[in-house]
Amino acid sequence: MSVNPKESPIRYEFDGRPETGDTMTVAPGVHWLRMFLPFSLSHINLWLLKDGDAWSIVDTGVNVDECHQTWDRTIGSVLGGNAPSRIIVTHLHPDHIGCAGWLSDRFDIPLWMTRSEYLMARILVADTERQAPDEGARFYRGAGFEARSLDYYRQIFGMFGKFVHPLPQSYRRIKDGDVIDVGDHQWEVIVGRGHSPEHACLYCAELNQLISGDQLLPTISSNVSVFPTEPEANPLKDWMESLGAMKPRIPADVLVLPAHGKPFRGAHERIDALIDEHQDGLRKLEAICHKPRRAVDTFPALFKAKIDRKNLIMATGESIAHLNYLRKEGRMSVRQDEDGVNWYRTS
Repeated sequence: MSVNPKESPIRYEFDGRPETGDTMTVAPGVHWLRMFLPFSLSHINLWLLKDGDAWSIVDTGVNVDECHQTWDRTIGSVLGGNAPSRIIVTHLHPDHIGCAGWLSDRFDIPLWMTRSEYLMARILVADTERQAPDEGARFYRGAGFEARSLDYYRQIFGMFGKFVHPLPQSYRRIKDGDVIDVGDHQWEVIVGRGHSPEHACLYCAELNQLISGDQLLPTISSNVSVFPTEPEANPLKDWMESLGAMKPRIPADVLVLPAHGKPFRGAHERIDALIDEHQDGLRKLEAICHKPRRAVDTFPALFKAKIDRKNLIMATGESIAHLNYLRKEGRMSVRQDEDGVNWYRTS
């Protein structure tokens, strides 16, 4: 979900893109696979890296039949029917990790990812078919949900596992600063935070390419949300700080290979534009919260898109992320009324 993104001076590397389910060569030994998603965001970009006589897979798509069929075709064509060597997952969200267990089981290959992402994914999969906890209902009631919206939250709780194949019981940990040898090239792990706990981007200096996952996207901003499990979290601070820390670690002309949208150059400018947009959103929140507001009342300050049932949870989480940021800065206060609803006011 975007927080009113403005155009930034990025430059797309390619005029076209592969059709959904097809691949395109980005550089020798680097292939772009565009995978179907059964969501409003209709695709994800996955990456195949030549790894000696085999290929490493970066991100996997969701665990649905259409994605399995695409992998079957891709392994038969690009990989020549040979088993991939490993799976590298940037972060825990189902469009990235969903088929990781399926691929690992099928080809007996290891899963590489950061510790926080692996463990959080295991926790969320374990929530499948559980009843929504009372703490979650209290959290969203505090945000201003009415009875119908609370019922919707209860209905969708535990849906994470629907799109994620059971994960391998072990994994290979990667962490910030690690260098992964993939064939003739080395890829440095650059960890970002805020969108997810320990998001791994991969930077290859020789190719001048950055596989950015969801941490850096060309036209939308990563969703940065607070969830009932950690209601006092400050992910927006984490996200902006980690973007700022990434900037000096990558060249200004690096080719960014994002999870959504087309490969682009202009990473430094895009980082600046994203941070500026969120700072602008914070200022708008301060302006409208001179009168007490619930989290659900703040949507117009942050989002151009209409907020409906499909994006309500994400919008609420992102609004609270901005409100928490302002609270931690001493720029916003919050008061809970007798019904458990939180009212925010500019300090």
